[in-house]
Amino acid sequence: MPQGEAPVTNQTLRITNLWTGSWIAALVVGVITWGLILWCVAVYRKRKNDTTLPVQLRYHVPLEIMYVILPILMVGVLYFYTNRDTIAILDTSAKPDLTVQVVAKRWSWDFNYLDQHVYETGQHVQQVSATGSLADATTLYLPVGERVEFHLNSRDVIHSFWVPAFLFKMDAIPGRTNAFQIVPEHEGTYVGKCAEFCGIEHSAMLFNVKVVSKAEFDAHVAELQAKGQTGALGLQYDQLQHVQKGAS
Repeated sequence: MPQGEAPVTNQTLRITNLWTGSWIAALVVGVITWGLILWCVAVYRKRKNDTTLPVQLRYHVPLEIMYVILPILMVGVLYFYTNRDTIAILDTSAKPDLTVQVVAKRWSWDFNYLDQHVYETGQHVQQVSATGSLADATTLYLPVGERVEFHLNSRDVIHSFWVPAFLFKMDAIPGRTNAFQIVPEHEGTYVGKCAEFCGIEHSAMLFNVKVVSKAEFDAHVAELQAKGQTGALGLQYDQLQHVQKGAS
């Protein structure tokens, strides 16, 4: 998230802070480590006309204790903050305002708006402009300021639902439902893609996300209803279901 830009979701600032803190900690450790190395090189270098042999030590107990304790402390601190933020990011205990089922398929996406009983179905993207906008990709509409719960499924192989501006991605796995929640906080159009290599056309498995006002979201729902795209595209079309039925 560029400096000064409003957070896209309620979780992007938390993720940015975790990322920034991790890099600051790594930089501090790196500066200290390289500083000690250079200090040892300068202070304990071989002097001209010095023919004495440096003191040879088999071990140095305090130093070896430090080697053990410091890495444990550093890993422990990183684990604490990462685990704290991961639990918060994956928490789905709050009641959502909107539930969207995302169904990944080679090589596109279906979006079921479960509360509104409408759906959007995607086809393989044919054109991507030089500026990176998607010419004919399916678009997911989200109302700004409302809590959205995503249910992720896959029709065939493992995919990964990724919107880079959200700073978050989650796998869609055949035969399993993964879930997460976000609150979009900034209106705009964002590019989404599959982040798990899923076959020859993986790079074209693209979609758009439009975070809009509640009125514009309701208008889009009415548009889908007018097209006859009511109900939901079920998982009976999954490749896994097809294989199981064929085997039986």
